[in-house]
Order: sequence, then C-alpha cells, then structure tokens
Amino acid sequence: MATEVAQIPAEETPAVAVAASTENAAAEQAEKPAAEPVAATENAAAAQDNNKEDAKASPAAAADGAADAKKDGGEAAATAAAAPAKSEAPAQKFNVHKTNFEKDIIYLYQFSRTPLLPSLSPYCLKVETWLRLVGLKYENVDHKMRFRSKKGQLPFIELNGEEIADSAIIIKELSAKYDKNLDAGLTAEQRNVSYATIAMLENHLIWIIFYWRAKYPDNVLKGYKVNLQHALGLRLPNSILNFFFKITFGRKWFQGTKKLKAHGIGVHSAEEIEEFGKNDLKVLSEMLDCKPFFFGDEPTSLDVVAFAVLSQLHYLSKDITYPLRDYMTEKCPNLIGHVSRMKDKCFPDWDEICTKLDLNAHIPKPEPETKEGKEGGEQEKSNEQEGADGDKIEKELEKDKSNEKESSEENKEKEETK
Repeated sequence: MATEVAQIPAEETPAVAVAASTENAAAEQAEKPAAEPVAATENAAAAQDNNKEDAKASPAAAADGAADAKKDGGEAAATAAAAPAKSEAPAQKFNVHKTNFEKDIIYLYQFSRTPLLPSLSPYCLKVETWLRLVGLKYENVDHKMRFRSKKGQLPFIELNGEEIADSAIIIKELSAKYDKNLDAGLTAEQRNVSYATIAMLENHLIWIIFYWRAKYPDNVLKGYKVNLQHALGLRLPNSILNFFFKITFGRKWFQGTKKLKAHGIGVHSAEEIEEFGKNDLKVLSEMLDCKPFFFGDEPTSLDVVAFAVLSQLHYLSKDITYPLRDYMTEKCPNLIGHVSRMKDKCFPDWDEICTKLDLNAHIPKPEPETKEGKEGGEQEKSNEQEGADGDKIEKELEKDKSNEKESSEENKEKEETK
C-alpha cells in the first residue's frame, strides 16, 4: 500500500530558457561598453586629423572641430559607463509537488477517505481536525497516497512553496505563523498534563491500535470498508488489490513485527497488549469525567489528538470484533460522547465526506445551472414575446379603428352630396 515516492524535479525548461536569455543579454551588454569607447576614440582621432588638414585654411574651424570631437568621445564613454547591465532574474524554483500553488493556502497530503472515517491515519485526522478547528484555509491534495514527505511521512503540508512534515511540527509552525494556539488559556500545570497525555496517546495507544491492524490486515479493509481501487486510483479489481494488500500491509507499511518490537509493544502477548489499551482508555475516561472537553467548555490540543485516535476505534464497523472498541463503548461512554462532540464541531460535513469520499467537501463548489433558472429564463422570454405580440395587436386595432373612421367619414360625405 505504501509506495516509494520519486522526487518530482522542478520544471527545467522555463528555467533553462530564462538562464540562456540572461546569459545572452549579459554577453551583449558586456560587449557594448568595450566597443563604444573604441568607436568614440576613432571618431575623435579622425576629427582631429581633419582639423589638422583644415587648420591652414581656417584655424578657428580646426579648434572648433577638435572641441566637438573631444566632446563626442567623452559623451560616448560616459554613456557606455552609465548604461547598466541588463539581466533577467531567474524564475524561482520550488521543490514541492504543488508547483502552481496559491499564496497562503495550506495544501495537505494525507490518506484517502473511507466510508466510515475521513482518514485511517490518526496523525492525518489530527492535522485536518486542527485546521478546521482554528479556521485556516486548506486544501487536500488527491495524490492517491503516492507521495510522502522528504522524511517519508504522511501527513505533510506545503505552504508557499515550502514543505512541513510531521503532525506535531505542522501544528507548532502553523500555530506560531497564524497565532492559533489552542492552549493559550491553559495554566502551566494543565499544559504539562496535556503534553504527557498526548505522549501517552501517540506513543502508546496508537501503537496498540497499529499492532491490531498489522496482525489483522484483512479486518482493516472490512472494518473501515476500504475501497482500494478508489484509494489508490488503480483499475485493477479490488479482489486482486486486497490480496496484495494483505501480503504487503504489515511488511511495508508498519514493517511488521520488526517495527512493533523495536517500539517495544510487539514483544508482549496479545492479552497483555489489550490490557495496556484498556488502561489507557480508563485513564482518559477518568480525566474527561463529565466535562464536554478535557479542560472545560472549549477544545484544546489534547481534545484534537484524543478525537483523532479514539475515532479509529469508535468508527470501526460493528461487523468486526475488536475487544478494545467494545471496552470503550461499554466502560467509557463519556469518551464516545467526546468523539461525537468533536465530530459535530469540526466535521459538519462528515456524512458527505464518507458518502462521496470527497477530500475537499469543505470547499464550496460552483452551483450548477438549475432547472428553475432555465425555466425562469424561458418564462422571461415568453413574457417578452407576449408583450411584443400584444403591442402588435394593439397597433392593428388602432389601424382598424382609423380605417373605420375614414370609411365612415367618406360615407357621410357621399350622403351629404346626394
């Protein structure tokens, strides 16, 4: 599923053309200052020779000619020295995938949508949730999961021709750039609690979920109803894609048990790992208690991360057995409520996203020409036609009246004549 990404080179043709034209212009300009003083000197010498020949005939004219020659030579040299070297600045190159970017638009690279969840990656869902919560303009790039950051990660963003990778670094840099700190109202103690809890979520609970996914790759496809044909933008039948997914999922995406063991979670038994997950959920549930969000009435960074991780459990299809999901539903109902509140607050278009698998459902689409508008136009034309027909009828009636009047007057004159 994960594919190696070849670096996309910057467009070379325009840059080479600009560089070539710049070099030619510079070379021509470099030749001009050297040629013009020589020509000016030759003109001055010729003028002086002519002046010498004419000196016998007219000494005054010779003096005037020498003065003119000196003046012409000096002006030519001054012009050549003053002329600036013309050069065109080379076009700026951006080592990004989206080369035709708009200024200050955040381009987000993440996984494709699924029918149950906007993103299978808690890190991708975390970044998109944060962007929506703080109200920054962003656009998802439909890259069919072909691209990775220079660090080899998803998600990553591109902003004004620069790449920023890693969800934590993305949020940190955008918070500083746009002054969007969700934790500004927290006390120092609350910030410390938030930091430690986020570390537990991202470095412990997420890996417990990843362990289950690596062990049961088939349940990942069924549990989130993943359509690999749409997700990868391939024409191969889903049955073939699913087969290769099962083979390569653990080896290439999570690097199987090797990566899980390197983290530390993979050395334990399935029962022990499940117990770790339940303990994490219990801690989160007790921290949230009966509050709408972890630190009060407004969501903070901890709420964003918790939503992104807990959604991976809550929105797993009920057709798939997963004890950790069932434990959260039965023993931690306040966490389910928290997920629902964050969903309603940040993803009012959730149903549209999951139904249409639209990466940019949040961006207004141009309204198509409606049938009513078309009928309105036809009605207006019909009214105009009726008005024209009415005017025509009125004119004909007036004409008939005038004809009747004329005929009556003629009859009256005839009768008087008789």
